[in-house]
Amino acid sequence: MYFFGYILSNRFIRGEIEPMIDYNPKAWFSLIWHAYSRHVMKTLQPVLIFMGLFSTAVCYTILTVFHLHEIDFHSTIAMHQLLGIVLGLFLVFRTNSAYDRWWEGRKLWGSLVNNSRNLAHKMNAFLDSENNEDRIWFAKMIPNFVMGVREHLRQGVSVSDLESTGEDFAERFKNVKHVPNRLSSMMYEKTNQLYKANKISGDQLIIIDKELKEFADILGACERIKNTPIPYSYSMYIKKFIFIYLITLPFGFVTSTEYMTIPIVILVSFVILSVELIAEEIEDPFGKDVNDLPTDELTDKIRSNVSEILL
Repeated sequence: MYFFGYILSNRFIRGEIEPMIDYNPKAWFSLIWHAYSRHVMKTLQPVLIFMGLFSTAVCYTILTVFHLHEIDFHSTIAMHQLLGIVLGLFLVFRTNSAYDRWWEGRKLWGSLVNNSRNLAHKMNAFLDSENNEDRIWFAKMIPNFVMGVREHLRQGVSVSDLESTGEDFAERFKNVKHVPNRLSSMMYEKTNQLYKANKISGDQLIIIDKELKEFADILGACERIKNTPIPYSYSMYIKKFIFIYLITLPFGFVTSTEYMTIPIVILVSFVILSVELIAEEIEDPFGKDVNDLPTDELTDKIRSNVSEILL
């Protein structure tokens, strides 16, 4: 049981940034033989080998040692047919809930792209064309916030990766645990300074506040997805059901299919475990796995768009 849990709790690719796959959904043959399927096979290989060896032991014991197939003993898959219906419902709910998290994350990052552009457009319109200092400040700070959100949703933000906006930039982050919050606060402070310096009007300040508030809302929604996994009991029981279903599967086929039970069990194990692994990968859409959101590409796009608008 621990062996299954260990395999199912590990992602396909760890520690490497994999670009999101660009593919043609209508190309059947290329999808069937895509390299990603080899990643799945590599991840599942220990479990599939175990199931193959276990099925071989069951078949050898029942067919060769005790010769139960020669007497009036017949196994049945009736139990697995009933369990398969329940397990199928569990897996459908599992994948749907994981995809809902992935899709909501994609909508939030789409809003982050639009919000960044809107703020850049407004600052471009409100600031004088000769005010290069403040334009450059926002051209750096908006992408900094996006990068801060991206890394905050992963393993944490390194201030050295952010683009400095002044000599005291690094000092502002000493003893700060939530870097995106500080970045958002700095944009509020800068906007208020522009208002006090009569570089923007009160009405313009209110208009800009919408985008600044939206940044915080997007960050909070992403944190909700990141920090709220599916309930522990649900995750635990679905893995138990998968384990019980697969470990008893050879006993249901052995007298009817004999040694063909081995490839049948391996194939069924591959299908069921692949669905669970894919759900595990996409339920946290902000990581670095191949099926996670293209947050690196979106960050670069925002930086390019904001610089083009403001500079």
